[in-house]
Amino acid sequence: MGNTSKPTGVIEGIVPVMLTPFDNSGAIDYAGLERLIEWYLQYGADALFAVAQSSEMQFLSLAERAALARFVVDKVAGRVPVVASGHISDDPDAQAEELTAAAASGAQGVVLVTNRLDPKREGTDTFLANLRRLLERLPSEVPLGLYECPAPYRRLLSDDELKACIDTGRFVMLKDVSCDLRTVKRRVALAEGSPLKILNANAAIAWDAMKAGSAGFNGVFTNFHPDLYQWLRSESARNPALADELSTFLVVTAVSEALGYPALAKMYHQRIGTFGSIRCRVIDYDVRERFWALDAVLDKIVAGTEHFRARIAVL
Repeated sequence: MGNTSKPTGVIEGIVPVMLTPFDNSGAIDYAGLERLIEWYLQYGADALFAVAQSSEMQFLSLAERAALARFVVDKVAGRVPVVASGHISDDPDAQAEELTAAAASGAQGVVLVTNRLDPKREGTDTFLANLRRLLERLPSEVPLGLYECPAPYRRLLSDDELKACIDTGRFVMLKDVSCDLRTVKRRVALAEGSPLKILNANAAIAWDAMKAGSAGFNGVFTNFHPDLYQWLRSESARNPALADELSTFLVVTAVSEALGYPALAKMYHQRIGTFGSIRCRVIDYDVRERFWALDAVLDKIVAGTEHFRARIAVL
């Protein structure tokens, strides 16, 4: 896999993993999605990651995944880069079809899911063979990304696998789900001088990873306060004490991901008027019945977010 292409996209900074709003019937709420796009841009997003796990991509048809990516690209209209995935299938031909559909959306990057390149956990040889086959079938001019998606299993890249991807010259981002600062630092060093940017997705190490050279943050709590992560990345040197305090709040807040995400994020956006329903396809239970204090938790997240926004605003 030689250096066959020179990708032009740069994906870095605060990159929300987009939600997919549904109406109460379960159909995609495109009006809500348009409001969500504008909210991301208003609150500091540097790029958008459409049709990801947070988008419930495993529960969308191919037609829905393609339409979703195209809608986001059209509504963003070049204001920030958009990358899209929707890479969920086991069959290699189906994978090529869904990634080609993502490329046809006009997205500035198409993101490959690492576990789909080794669906049976067979190891590096299988991973690289499947990667080679897909690269031969995808448009060479489209920049690519990698995503260590936790579903159906978390398939972390070895250093050798990451280096092989970098050496193709086609990859511009890795959504790093190692949740390990030492691994992030090692990967930053491996990618140095290449087009590939390492985007940490774990809130517990978000600020430390940024300071260690991670090119940004790509975690799920970009759906609550992307602007606070943006301040940490861009402005924290102005007030290190506040940055320490803010980073602690962000870590503690992110623990609530276990309380029915992405429904929790949809509850937040329902509160602020982005969309009307918290309907999820990935969740088949009543989140408020399972997590009795969910609204109280959300109250604290909202209050804390506004507290730090107000403190930052007067600096």
